[in-house]
Amino acid sequence: MVWWLVLAVFLFLACAAFVIAEVFVPSGGILSICALACLIGGVGIFFNHSMTAGWIGIAIAIVMVPTVVIIAYKIFPRTRFGKSVTLSPPVRQPGDAIPDTEQIKGMLGQTGIVLTPLRPVGMCDFNGLRIECVAEGGFVEKDKKVRVIKIEETQLTVRLI
Repeated sequence: MVWWLVLAVFLFLACAAFVIAEVFVPSGGILSICALACLIGGVGIFFNHSMTAGWIGIAIAIVMVPTVVIIAYKIFPRTRFGKSVTLSPPVRQPGDAIPDTEQIKGMLGQTGIVLTPLRPVGMCDFNGLRIECVAEGGFVEKDKKVRVIKIEETQLTVRLI
């Protein structure tokens, strides 16, 4: 193998390593600058050899950098280290305060009991379903009866009965 090709390929691999490191290590952009320097150096070596080799080097770089980033994002969370440092998605429990939109679509007009004072936000109980609600008129005391008067996405607006 020719020394220039080995050096250019090494610089491209170093660029890929710096890009992966930049994704997972906060460096303030220093690793990105190193990756860019390796990429420019590798392409420069290719162009120094010949114009055709330079354009081939640019084509390789255009394909390599996004591929390395995509592979890093796909593989990293599956590694033992990746599993230990990434968060798992939240698990919703049946009694959560904010139910799914499908659950509350039919609640317009239903009555419930205030569980915590609405100032103007608090918890209400609608037949065993605890939901966070917003009071229409400001403050509503605990144990008062309320009626759902408006539904916007997952937010219920209630009025004192």
